[in-house]
Amino acid sequence: MNSYILIFIIIGYLLLLFGIAFWAEKRAKKAWVNNPYIYALSLAVYCSAWTYYGSVGIAATSGVSFLTTYLGPVIAFPLWIIVLKKIIRISKQHKVSSIADFISLRYGNDRFLGALVTLICVLGILPYISLQLKAVSETFGIISNDVVNASENIFQDSTFYIAVLLAVFAAFFGTRTTDATQSKQGIVFSVAVESIIKLVFFLGVGIYVTYILFDGTTDIYNQISIENNFESLTTFNSLESGINWYFMIALSFLAIFLLPRQFHVSVIENTNQKHLKNAIWLFPLYLLLFNVFVIFIAWGGKLQLGDAANPDYYSLLLPLQNGDILLATLVFLGGFSAVISMVVVSTLALSTMLSNNLIIPYGFLDKFSKSRPERNANYIKNMRRIAIFCLILGAYFFYINFNIQLSLFSIGQLSFVIIAQLAPSFFIGLFWNRGSSIAAKTGILIGTLITTYTLVLPFVLDTFFNNHSFIEFGPWGIEMLKPYALFGIDFLYPITHAFFWSIFFNVLTYLSVSLSFKGNYRERNYGEMFVNSKYNSLQENAFVWKGEAYVSDIRRVLNRFLGQERTERALNLFYLKYNLPKSAEKADSRLINFSEKLLTGSLGSASSRILISSVVQEQPVTLIEVLEILEENKKTITTNKFLKQKSDELTKLTQELKAANEELKLQDKLKDEFLDTVAHELKTPITSIRAASEVLIDSEEMPDELKMQFLDNILKDSERLAKLIHNILDLEKLASGREILDKKLNDIGITIQKAISGVNTIAEQKEIKIIIQKTTHELPARYDEDRILQVLTNVLANAIKFVEEKKGRVEVSFEKIQDYIRISIEDNGKGIPAEDMKYIFDKFYQSKNQNVKKPIGSGFGLAISKQIIEGHNGRIWADTTVNHGARFVIEIPD
Repeated sequence: MNSYILIFIIIGYLLLLFGIAFWAEKRAKKAWVNNPYIYALSLAVYCSAWTYYGSVGIAATSGVSFLTTYLGPVIAFPLWIIVLKKIIRISKQHKVSSIADFISLRYGNDRFLGALVTLICVLGILPYISLQLKAVSETFGIISNDVVNASENIFQDSTFYIAVLLAVFAAFFGTRTTDATQSKQGIVFSVAVESIIKLVFFLGVGIYVTYILFDGTTDIYNQISIENNFESLTTFNSLESGINWYFMIALSFLAIFLLPRQFHVSVIENTNQKHLKNAIWLFPLYLLLFNVFVIFIAWGGKLQLGDAANPDYYSLLLPLQNGDILLATLVFLGGFSAVISMVVVSTLALSTMLSNNLIIPYGFLDKFSKSRPERNANYIKNMRRIAIFCLILGAYFFYINFNIQLSLFSIGQLSFVIIAQLAPSFFIGLFWNRGSSIAAKTGILIGTLITTYTLVLPFVLDTFFNNHSFIEFGPWGIEMLKPYALFGIDFLYPITHAFFWSIFFNVLTYLSVSLSFKGNYRERNYGEMFVNSKYNSLQENAFVWKGEAYVSDIRRVLNRFLGQERTERALNLFYLKYNLPKSAEKADSRLINFSEKLLTGSLGSASSRILISSVVQEQPVTLIEVLEILEENKKTITTNKFLKQKSDELTKLTQELKAANEELKLQDKLKDEFLDTVAHELKTPITSIRAASEVLIDSEEMPDELKMQFLDNILKDSERLAKLIHNILDLEKLASGREILDKKLNDIGITIQKAISGVNTIAEQKEIKIIIQKTTHELPARYDEDRILQVLTNVLANAIKFVEEKKGRVEVSFEKIQDYIRISIEDNGKGIPAEDMKYIFDKFYQSKNQNVKKPIGSGFGLAISKQIIEGHNGRIWADTTVNHGARFVIEIPD
């Protein structure tokens, strides 16, 4: 392909990414831009050109060793719910903007430590960025067949212009605000889109190689298996190989936490901790898909291209060899996507670290204007923009001078080992409050020096000075100090050898120095807050500070960098949160801590501490005072937990009392309704009797037939009145326990038959069927037959009352269950409303949803039935599991 056409395609692709990022930036709060899937896909910035191209290269030369790069993150991800969740919580509490800020803050905002971490990251990542440019340059040359020697004329090197374009992209979207903790959703969304593109194109070339160039995976395996070195590509040669594998997995495990770009996307760009729940399965799935065809592309490349071609670029060379220019271009764009996302996010993170931990605290802090916050904000933005350009151009010059001698995989491993030196101070400090800043600094320096001695120095001497004696015999001929076989351990690969010894001495130094030299009060204070970070509500109170500070001085510093409007808004929120008067002149420790956090996002923790310290008179705090304050804080935490528990108990009790009160109100209402009903029921027959009696007295010549009708009405109303009074007295007698039950041995089947006979006339009138299901002919029990008949008659009468005429059906069954006789009466009526189920046996209750016309009765039946059954030491209830109709169950002892 013509190189100019390819450059045009690259520019068009970059413009597309600009458009996507700009679109997402404008819709940062929309669900399709800010969601857990975008977050998880942005984590795939881990898959750089090293993984896109280098994995195939290492699979072709070293077999399954390429998997170590992915197994480490997969193992790490289940721990994210614990470890990363804690890191995110701390970072959001303290407005951390980078991994250098995070480590520096843990050790009391130590300025030198923040600068040291920044330098380590720059030294580790600069070769890594150059690796990306190397991949772009070499793949551009392969696909365009136009290789330019960049070292002779950089202005004729397309890679130089690509690097500049990447710098413009990162500077434009990454430095729009001074607060580095604010989410840059445009970049995150574009990284997520690039993650999809590189995965799709890589899977595409994998399918092409496996199923078009070859006849599937079996065909590739059968052909490669006859090669001489096939066994070395699929197995471990020895125990030593397994040990090397283990250390490589550990190296990638640490990298997924510590690489600045990974820390940035996983921590700084996290807008919701709940997104981690999706990330812990989606990102490993992404890595799995990315590796499905790696081994087959590598084997296919060895079979078709042999050892003459660079195995790193088999995925690009195979389509080109077979004339598939379009697929090769897509593969190139996939690799270019991997480069863009890595370079942009890495330079963005490093530029923030450089400005906040090196440039501003070491010399530039005094240059800021004291009265023009807008100009100060522009200074900070420009610093980061210049840093981005310097980083990318520095990586470019590293590439044209050093990268020719190194493979993609070896450059990536070198960066991993350097970054891994942050691990002890990062992870141990997260869970052990004793770690001190001097221990962290010493450990990092020792680890870096050992990495330089065992990995970087021998490479430089061998490559540029052709000096092999240092590697073969060690310095001054001391074999125990050979850089690749330190202290006689000669079975490790150079990378794993350097990693093992550097981490070993790093951890040893960190622990021994921490135990030997106690950190100052500030280090111990922040150590305690990091370890116990879950108590986020007490973070301001847990900050230990003693001295004299004035609010006016602090306000002046904040105005200098945040502006008056933003400062006043922040202070108003602070006063409102702690219920403090705005007129207070002196500042307490909470305001000191709050002010440092406000400045940290823009200036970094080290600079914010310097600024606040410049306007307050701090007094040293003894270790005993720190421990007393922290102990008091722990007691406060315990007390708060106890008070919260009691508060929850009181809330629950209040809810129960409220429910009981509502119940009493309902019962009182029901009682009133019941009394109204009883009064009405008593008044109706009395009124009827009186009216009929008056008619009989006043009418002397009334026909005998009409007199008999009036007398019959008087008799019926008298019986109704007597029955009503009897029911009232019967209910009270049963409730008070004054009723003596006449218990005798009876047959329950015969009793049920008597009850059915008593209501059968009413059932026949309504054409309702009553069916008895006999499980046994005789079932004797000891009970008061008259009272049980009363219960059965009441329940049967209710069933007949509430079923539909001509379609009604009532089924009665009885059986013996252990020591009880169970009687079930079920109908196909309209059933019992759920809201009535709780109250149907109350003596003051009648259903509000019986019929359109209220049925005859005063609601005594079920209340009396309950008292009778309980007098027999049994129970009666309505079955709530019935879907249609109603079922009453009665149990009495046999």
